[in-house]
Amino acid sequence: MNRDQLEQLRARPKARVLVVGGGINGVATFRYLAMQGIDVALVERGDYCQGASGASSHMIHGGIRYLENGEFRLVHESVQERNSLLEIAPHYVKPLQTTIPIFSTFSGMLSAPMRFLTHKSGKPTERGAALIKAGLIMYDVFAGIGGRNTPWHNFKGTKAARKDLPELREDVKYTATYFDASVHNPERLTLDVLRDGLGASDQARASNYVELTTVTDGTATLRDVLTGEQFDFEAEVIINATGAWVDLTNAELGKNTKWTGGTKGSHIVLDHPELLAATGGREIFFENEDGRIVLIYPMLGRVLVGTTDLEHDMREPAVCTDEEVAYFFDLIGQVFPRISVSEEQIVYKFSGVRPLPNHDDTAPGFVSRDYQVKETRLTDSTMMLSLIGGKWTTFRALAENLGGKALAFLGESEKHSTQGVAIGGGKNFPTNEGQLAAWYAAREDRAPHARLRVLLERYGTGADRVLAEVGEHEELLTHSSELSVQELSYLVAHEQVGRLIDVFIRRTNLAFRGLVTKDLVTEVASHLAEPMGWDQTQTAAEIDHSLSVLAESHGVILA
Repeated sequence: MNRDQLEQLRARPKARVLVVGGGINGVATFRYLAMQGIDVALVERGDYCQGASGASSHMIHGGIRYLENGEFRLVHESVQERNSLLEIAPHYVKPLQTTIPIFSTFSGMLSAPMRFLTHKSGKPTERGAALIKAGLIMYDVFAGIGGRNTPWHNFKGTKAARKDLPELREDVKYTATYFDASVHNPERLTLDVLRDGLGASDQARASNYVELTTVTDGTATLRDVLTGEQFDFEAEVIINATGAWVDLTNAELGKNTKWTGGTKGSHIVLDHPELLAATGGREIFFENEDGRIVLIYPMLGRVLVGTTDLEHDMREPAVCTDEEVAYFFDLIGQVFPRISVSEEQIVYKFSGVRPLPNHDDTAPGFVSRDYQVKETRLTDSTMMLSLIGGKWTTFRALAENLGGKALAFLGESEKHSTQGVAIGGGKNFPTNEGQLAAWYAAREDRAPHARLRVLLERYGTGADRVLAEVGEHEELLTHSSELSVQELSYLVAHEQVGRLIDVFIRRTNLAFRGLVTKDLVTEVASHLAEPMGWDQTQTAAEIDHSLSVLAESHGVILA
């Protein structure tokens, strides 16, 4: 097991800034501070992107519904950041055509202003064409009048709508179509941001499977989760970027806060060719009669369906329940009534808790998705900054805001903005058919086309780094054509694999796509044992752990 980063933390147990939390916001803040030349360290108690960041709806979006909340600043920032991510992370962030089925013309015109003013749930009212049209005009204006990288929205009547999407229910009156974006591999995008941070400064260090346990007189105690060993670590600024766990983290540090009130969002992934074809290659954005939004859209050859918005106790694990699955099936039936869906077509389930602020009696759907930073003075010379809220789309801008507050406390100033800076394998990524053909042609003597496609999708242009490491004589696994023995060694050496399950969920998307079998789990474990330093007993324990996580957290039962 390569734990060089942990050993670097032990060897020099101090930094000017310690970021706690390896989700996208913590990792992006780490990258930003490293680019400023700040001595910064990051620890994550599990694997990178293991929490809410890895359980999102895989959307990079402006949040058209936030307009109804009056969050105009957030929507403007979000659509601008969406546009930016399409440019700086094109290997993972892709345009997403989105269609809203509409069943009335003027519904919601009276109730929407009241919901805007009170932010209470009240009785849900369907949004008609006029209201949606007004929202989309504003949404497009926020995205920019000129220099756009997404098309303007359009409306279609019944006949044209059903021609586009013939499986839609028959009472549709209009469809509104606009473009957002999706992130096809959020876990790997997080790893790319992390790699950029580590590469930006010799002082930057980051380790997963390390948790913050206490802070005494400004000195943090860190614990290696895999071995139980502890060591002290000093920092002038501690950034609590643990998402929905912010209050629980603060409680462990002796600070009683009630800043968060996260809600659970669950999703299912279906291997369903008929439903996949019915989407027409686009996201279907549909409002249920209870006011919740359902998302049905193609993702990596599967269909992703979500999401719920339920109050959740952070002391309990977030899992997708049978009731939520039944809810999704009912919603699919409301959109595509002639398509049947069964439990057997579910290949993966996941659930996460949104890091929302404490919202008392405000309805979950109206809780602000914006972010804020709380300051807590730990000692005269030590400050803790707690991040409340935040969403995937705005991670870059959020990191500059949060990192800027740390710089201010340290008496430092920004040297480099992250605006427009390509992320990881998004640099020089082929974005049209000609560039793509040229990319493959230049490497056709190094690996078969199918293998090159897998590596390009997984690593972006970082595939060249992997190709150089694995050599010309890769040995593909028996139970997966998408992994090789040499690539597994690469992951151990360069991507901080800590547990066997990391390979299936966060270093690849094999679990998401329903491509993990018990035989594959056993085979990967056998090849990881030597580079990870596992004996026979520990290898067996890792297999059991992976099977348990897949079953209990993701509904994947491997016999």
